[in-house]
Amino acid sequence: MNNQLTDNNFWKNFWESKKNLIVKINPNYTFAPLLSDIIKQRGIKSVIELGGFPGYYSVFLKKYFALKATLFDYFIHPQIIEDVLVFNNLAITDIDIIEADLFKYKPLKKYDLVSSFGLIEHFLDTKNIIAKHLEFLNQNGTLFITLPNFKGVNGWVQKSFDPENYNKHYIDCMDLDLLSATAKELGLKNVQTFYYGGFSTWLENKSEKPKWVQNMVKAIWLFGKILTRIIRVENKFLSPYIVLIAN
Repeated sequence: MNNQLTDNNFWKNFWESKKNLIVKINPNYTFAPLLSDIIKQRGIKSVIELGGFPGYYSVFLKKYFALKATLFDYFIHPQIIEDVLVFNNLAITDIDIIEADLFKYKPLKKYDLVSSFGLIEHFLDTKNIIAKHLEFLNQNGTLFITLPNFKGVNGWVQKSFDPENYNKHYIDCMDLDLLSATAKELGLKNVQTFYYGGFSTWLENKSEKPKWVQNMVKAIWLFGKILTRIIRVENKFLSPYIVLIAN
């Protein structure tokens, strides 16, 4: 059985279909509070972002924390990377770029922080993909993994209105206990797993969906936002993300 739920051609088509990829990365970018605490408390100097094209988190970590940042992905579009960097007042040499197959690449160096944001859920063998992260990790380094939570409202939206995209995700890995147990099996310490973020839901290429779908998703999003502003909760039903931190 193929461990990957996607391939290079999928990602090429995915990113080339996207519009408005050249965006300004702000200091309050998603996961900023968590990353800021880790960097300050653990003296992080270097970071690699696995599966991170178009490199938004590499830009964020370079621009606001002056980390030595490396972007690694199976598919890289050089012009998009360059445009994102320039638009964020960075030079094209400010971030190291590695385009390679994660399962064939042998790391040439190790990093204080090994991160991925929406990568591991595209593989059927969760333990194996997390283990690949560890090949890049310094002895005293920190692992920081995030993935979408498709076991709540957002997952229902994905499954109902974009089943093709939903099926590119391994839903079983979106489980706090599984992630925690897997990290410990791999020898990691100080393992934390938790739901993160106030309510949110989305659709890829939403503008291409029927108008009634766009309106329904917008209504769900608005209702959830109002509800969670009244009662701030982070749980399996409402939160859009899952986070794994360990060292």
